[in-house]
Amino acid sequence: MKTFEEFAAAFSALAWGTPLLLLLMGGGLFFTIYSKFLPFRYFKHAIDVLRGKFDDPEAEGDIDHYEALSGAIAATVGMGNISGVAVALVTGGPGAIFWMWVSALLGMATKFFTCTLAVMYRGHDKNGHAEGGPMYFIEEGLGKKWKPLAMFFAAAGLLGVTPMFQANQLTEVVRTVVLPESITSMASTNVINFTIGLVIMALVSIVIFGGIERIGSVAGKLVPVMVVLYTGTVLAMIGLNIEKLPSIISLIVTEAFTFKSAAGGALGAVVIIGAKRAAFSNEAGIGTAPMMHGASKTNEPVREGLVAMIGPFIDTIVVCSMTAFGILASGIYRPDMGDINGVLLTTEAFRAVFPVMGPIILSTCVLFFALTTLFSFSYYGTKCLGYLIGEERRHYFNYMYIILIVVGSVIKLEAILNLIDGAYATMAIPTMVAALLLSPKVKEAAIDYFHRMDDLEESMK
Repeated sequence: MKTFEEFAAAFSALAWGTPLLLLLMGGGLFFTIYSKFLPFRYFKHAIDVLRGKFDDPEAEGDIDHYEALSGAIAATVGMGNISGVAVALVTGGPGAIFWMWVSALLGMATKFFTCTLAVMYRGHDKNGHAEGGPMYFIEEGLGKKWKPLAMFFAAAGLLGVTPMFQANQLTEVVRTVVLPESITSMASTNVINFTIGLVIMALVSIVIFGGIERIGSVAGKLVPVMVVLYTGTVLAMIGLNIEKLPSIISLIVTEAFTFKSAAGGALGAVVIIGAKRAAFSNEAGIGTAPMMHGASKTNEPVREGLVAMIGPFIDTIVVCSMTAFGILASGIYRPDMGDINGVLLTTEAFRAVFPVMGPIILSTCVLFFALTTLFSFSYYGTKCLGYLIGEERRHYFNYMYIILIVVGSVIKLEAILNLIDGAYATMAIPTMVAALLLSPKVKEAAIDYFHRMDDLEESMK
């Protein structure tokens, strides 16, 4: 067991190591320059698409643009936005937040390319139903000889999107932050965790057994609520300490380029910490979002890519920044804090500004964030299993999924969690390799699409 634990820890560290971050950030930089900074030039057009201005009810697909984006954000806006940012501050200092921003801006271009490909190269099941995701654009776009790479993605995804890590973290938050001590003292930790796991399993089951339509619908309703509640609370925290805002921004920017950091004084370490936390948070290049956006009801691949690129902006530039600003504005952050729990640091920041309501609001946000992630991850798992053993059998994944929620709520094996974490990261290898090889196809489609949009605008004048 000790050998397995050491292997799992090493695997997770390697998977999320410098080579992966270079692939993600280097690929994002390539996509940004290759597309001539398309995400920034056409951000307004992306918002118009998201608002439904170009919706086609008769187009192939299962959910509309808004539901696809909400489903993808539901999976990415989670514990990484609350605890991950706190960890970045403690281990890399405020400068790590700047590199999270850089990584997210580059990730917008990555999302555009990968999610455009998800619609451009949709596969089809035996009934002719459209299926999207990296495994399909690898096989359909690069050819049958690349199928082993597609299968590698699906196999890694099958393990990487299991709910044990999310269930484990959510259970701990509910038991230690949400439940009063009068309840937790009545039974053993295992009994309480098991009970919480059963409740989470019931809530998740109601949604995921309704298929992608219900997941998209529920996500479409919950995501705006949780983002507005969280950002609104943090904006209030900043507003009460508004005089600190200029110095906070200055601190983030200046420490991004100095050697004074909590990461041992290495500038490169600060960059890596920021990039890693952004990649873990917004998953640009990992390959999960293309599976959600591949189900969008559209015949225009570029439109879905435009909508998808909004995801990293919301996840990292907005939500992660709110966490960082809130912690720094609260006054509790110190460079010598040591290895403090991420959720605890964020909770203490909320409590420092709003002693009574702060922890309650944060706990509510944690529940929303974690549950919506569990909803979307189940869909990703069914897509991966369906690709490997047939679409007619993919629903079997959900039965395993809800059992693993309960297992994850009581398990203490760090090795299992590290193994899942590492598998999630390795999904980026086939996703990014295929996206880079197919990037000329996306650029060609984008040029054609915007020429047609320009002609349409001219004809309407």
